[in-house]
Amino acid sequence: MEMNALLQAVKYDANGLVVAIAQDAETGEILMVAYMNEATLRQTLETGLMTYWSRSRQEVWVKGATSGHTQEVREVRIDCDGDVLLFKIKQNGGAACHTGHRSCFYRKLENGRLVETEGLVFNPEQVYSQNNR
Repeated sequence: MEMNALLQAVKYDANGLVVAIAQDAETGEILMVAYMNEATLRQTLETGLMTYWSRSRQEVWVKGATSGHTQEVREVRIDCDGDVLLFKIKQNGGAACHTGHRSCFYRKLENGRLVETEGLVFNPEQVYSQNNR
């Protein structure tokens, strides 16, 4: 899909955002869900590196800029309504989640409790404190 065709097909919400799902291109595992605005979508398409809009910080967020755990775009898809984007990506560094887990979906409901299904890839306290010095 040509960049302009995709940009024209996207339907942003009232805040100018669209849901972006990051999926491991090799395994099919869903790694994370975040948001993009038109500028971050354009930057992602131009650079090949996943770039999101942080709703909590109200700023552009290039995935891995702090942790080194970048995401390279391998394929881009859009849903039938145009309001969700699916990016098949190569996850560099092993962890997509800021908590240090491979996936943001590292917990599951089991017998009425949330249980962690995987261990840490990295300790976020060490990584983020070192990068903020």
